[in-house]
Amino acid sequence: MSSKNRITPEEALAYHLDPTPGKYEITASKPMTTQRDLSLAYSPGVAVPVEAIADRPETAYDYTVKGNMVAVISNGTAILGMGNLGALASKPVMEGKAVLFKRFADVNAIDIELDTEDPDEIIKAVSLMGPTFGGINLEDIKAPECFIIEQRLKEIMDIPVFHDDQHGTAVICAAGLINALELSGKKIEDCRIVLNGAGAAGIACLELIKAMGAQHDNCIMCDTKGVIWQGRTEGMNQWKSAHAAKTDARTLEEAMVGADVFLGVSAKGAVTPEMVAKMADNPVIFAMANPDPEITPEEAHGVRPDAIVATGRSDYPNQVNNVLGFPYLFRGALDIHARAINDEMKIACAKALAELAREDVPDEVAIAYGRKLTFGRDYIIPTPFDPRLIHVIPPAVAKAGMDTGVARRPIIDMDAYVLGLKTRMDPTASILQGIQARARQAQATMIFAEGDDPRVLRAAVAYQRNGMGRALVVGRENDVREKLETAGLGDAYRELTVVNSVNSKHIDAYKDFLYARLQRQGVDREDAHKLANRDRHVFAALMLAHGHGDGMVTGATRKSGHVMELINKVFDARPSDGAVGITALLHKGRVVLIGDTLVHEWPDEHDLADIATSGAQVARALGLEPRVAFCSFSTFGYPVSERATKMHIAPQVLDERGVDFEYDGEMTVDVALNMEQMKNYPFCRLTGPANVLVVPARHSASISVKLMQEMAGATVIGPILTGVSAPIQICSTVSTVNDILNMASIAACKLGQRR
Repeated sequence: MSSKNRITPEEALAYHLDPTPGKYEITASKPMTTQRDLSLAYSPGVAVPVEAIADRPETAYDYTVKGNMVAVISNGTAILGMGNLGALASKPVMEGKAVLFKRFADVNAIDIELDTEDPDEIIKAVSLMGPTFGGINLEDIKAPECFIIEQRLKEIMDIPVFHDDQHGTAVICAAGLINALELSGKKIEDCRIVLNGAGAAGIACLELIKAMGAQHDNCIMCDTKGVIWQGRTEGMNQWKSAHAAKTDARTLEEAMVGADVFLGVSAKGAVTPEMVAKMADNPVIFAMANPDPEITPEEAHGVRPDAIVATGRSDYPNQVNNVLGFPYLFRGALDIHARAINDEMKIACAKALAELAREDVPDEVAIAYGRKLTFGRDYIIPTPFDPRLIHVIPPAVAKAGMDTGVARRPIIDMDAYVLGLKTRMDPTASILQGIQARARQAQATMIFAEGDDPRVLRAAVAYQRNGMGRALVVGRENDVREKLETAGLGDAYRELTVVNSVNSKHIDAYKDFLYARLQRQGVDREDAHKLANRDRHVFAALMLAHGHGDGMVTGATRKSGHVMELINKVFDARPSDGAVGITALLHKGRVVLIGDTLVHEWPDEHDLADIATSGAQVARALGLEPRVAFCSFSTFGYPVSERATKMHIAPQVLDERGVDFEYDGEMTVDVALNMEQMKNYPFCRLTGPANVLVVPARHSASISVKLMQEMAGATVIGPILTGVSAPIQICSTVSTVNDILNMASIAACKLGQRR
């Protein structure tokens, strides 16, 4: 798998600028449309919860967002390894942290940047904001001030205060260490542990590992001046002194002799292969410096094949990634209205992560990462996109909080809590992540047919720079270069391969192929030659047909019906050929597929059965267990109408075919999607809300998709062209760069391709 994932300054700035500046917005969770709504939301209705909270302060968790709101706070003195760039410069990072809270654990978060380096001022400011939030996440504050600030805030505030640079790294490190020692047959209390990097993260790692059983004098901490030993005075402070060990070792190299574990939160190249060679049998090496580890896995394994290695990088196995910890720690803490996040809760989080890595990995995770993940030396820490994290980690954290007395409101029914967590998360991001991860695994050469469109060019650049494979752009060289320069991507011209029919060495073969295919359809040789030479959609399809690319994306500049006609000049993609268009709608945590949105104008009952089968195949490819509903204005025979008849008969066609997915109909959309409505029809064969809707005609499919997109803001993926012998995907004319990139990823995955 390619590890290339290049991000240019222009792309990064465009991401933060378009379509609106920043990375999140505030939306109302209650209706705000009528005068009555406003009266309830503000004056006079708001007076009632005000009085209730004044009488019983704990009810603020019931009547306000406090119970699901975290402040992400920084002063910008230690930004992502870039140093002290100031409070304002830290804002993009803090916004990013806020959206990670929401993405991974459905925790609302607001970034707050404090323009001061005085610890007392920060302590005062944060403590005064206590009534607003359910928790405080400190971020990118330099040591030793971060220790002072966190400790004092923990003492004076009655909500969790958590410095993620310290404890987030420590928790994930501890989780990986539990499993690494399990695999190496060692016990933490017997291990000799060397830690390099005596900053916030390093000190927190050692403190947590000692809380889990590591012995003080078995833990050697090193900084830039060498080993921190009892009696050392140079470069010391109270936090380092607490970890000074009785040892004769004075350098990192000396400390590493016979060590069982190395933990690095320091700098690139701090550890040499010679040091690793002198470690104990089955050494554990966590080289967590970013962006480059203290020693690479290749270097470590070169001298010690028995080593278990983890890094902070996503392109190596065993990534120590804080996003596995902080969202779920806060989720569990908030859900019990915790007064603090204590060591027991952090250890519970680490143990739950370790146990999760030992369980069978769901198929959708394996599909997303392009390989089967099995507990072992290359898989000791769960992946960030494992869907089980949300319902495994918070309950463990919550239970530890309840057992240690920091919960204001203990969870009574833990099973119901777990079920609620399972239904809480929006699957959109995980589905898109899975598609793109599979595309990276496929490494397909993708043909982008419309190289004269800036959106297509930016998508092609993103496809290649995201490590998905090679991008071929159909267009004129000068035009492509000019448009890339205008888009601020002039350097990308050297990376892309521009294909121009005028100078293609394959054009004669393409023309002969096209003439042979169309000569009995009223197309003479001259017509075929003009089509091959002048129409980019046809030319791109001919490239694909001759194996000069692995997939094709088009449609951003022309109507889909017209593009389909052109594709059919080269491939068999008509209804009679089994082609079907399935569109995925992702909205408020739900994924619904609708078909046919592209090919069939007025399908009969057999066509509808084909559409249902294609929809089920796409659903499974996206990690969903298909439940198909044939939708109409009629429900199970009422009202009677000849226009509903085919929807009534289509399930009978599937009965005869003996398919292996759930289906039923005909039914109205509310019955298909709403289980309360479905209860009125106890004979319905669907065991849950439908996730594949088969509608009577293409126009009704198109209306449904566009209505959801425009009125509800649904994310639209597709239409996904299925049932064709080659991976071809057709965008819409309103596609964004991300939409085009998603369609390229789908083509690379060969999702829906006829085998």
